[in-house]
Amino acid sequence: MTPLYVAADIHGHRSEFWEALREAGLVDTAGQWSGGGARLWLLGDYVDRGPDGIGVINDVQRLAVSARAAGGHVGALLGNHEVQLLAAHRFGTMPVAGWDEPGGFRGGWARFGGRERDLHQLTPPHVEWMTRLPAVTVVDGFLLVHSDTARYLELGSSVATVNAAVSTALDSSDPATWLSLCGRMSDRGAFRDAVPANPDDRVSMMLRILGGNVLVHGHSTLTKHFGVAPQDVTAALRYADDRVIAIDGGVYEGGRILLTRLR
Repeated sequence: MTPLYVAADIHGHRSEFWEALREAGLVDTAGQWSGGGARLWLLGDYVDRGPDGIGVINDVQRLAVSARAAGGHVGALLGNHEVQLLAAHRFGTMPVAGWDEPGGFRGGWARFGGRERDLHQLTPPHVEWMTRLPAVTVVDGFLLVHSDTARYLELGSSVATVNAAVSTALDSSDPATWLSLCGRMSDRGAFRDAVPANPDDRVSMMLRILGGNVLVHGHSTLTKHFGVAPQDVTAALRYADDRVIAIDGGVYEGGRILLTRLR
C-alpha cells in the first residue's frame, strides 16, 4: 500500500508548508514532487491568519500537477476559512438577516482572521477551485474531515451526499444558506467526550454513517484547543480511544504544520 500523508490548516504559511514537505521527503529542493506514488491529503484552511493564503492555494495546485506526473496524488478538502473567504467575496458587507455582525460576511471573515491580501488576490479560477473542493472523504479506512464536528451529518448520510450538499450551498445566492454552512463548518469539539462503548456517540455515528475506522481532523489547534505548548507540538494527537486524530499543529499560534503519515 502506498504511503498516505495528511496535513491541515496551513493558513498562508507557505515557507512552513514547504519545509514540512521537504522534511517528509515529498518534495525536492526545487519544489517538485519527490514522493513517487505517495498520497497527500490537505484538510482545509489554506487561507487567512497568515501572510499568503492565495499563494498556498497556488502551491497546492502546482503540487497536485507535479505529483500526478510522478504517479502520486495530492487531494484537498474544504475548510471553514475557504467558505468564509468565498462568502466575503460574494456578499461583501451587505447585512445578513438573522446575524448581528457588523460588515456582514466581510466583517465576520475579517474578525476570524481574514487577510485583505487574500481577498484582493482572489481570481475566478481560485473561486472555482475552492467551490469544487470536497468536504469529506474516506481513504484507506481514514475518514478525513476539516472540522471536529458531527454537523456534517446534517448535510447527508454518505460522503457523496454531504459533498453534493456543500457544493449546492456554495453555488447558492442565498445568504442564509451560506450562513448555515459557515456555522456547520466552524463548529468544533464534538468528539472529546466520546465514549467508545456507546454506539451512538458522535465519533461512532460519523464513522458508521460516512465510513472509515479512524476520523482525522484539523480545525482545532493542538496549541489552543488541546492545551499543548507551542514548543511541544511535534506529532498529531490521538484521542477518543484512538479513534480520532487531531493534526492542526497551530502554526499561526507558534506551533507547526504537522505533516503526518497515516499509512
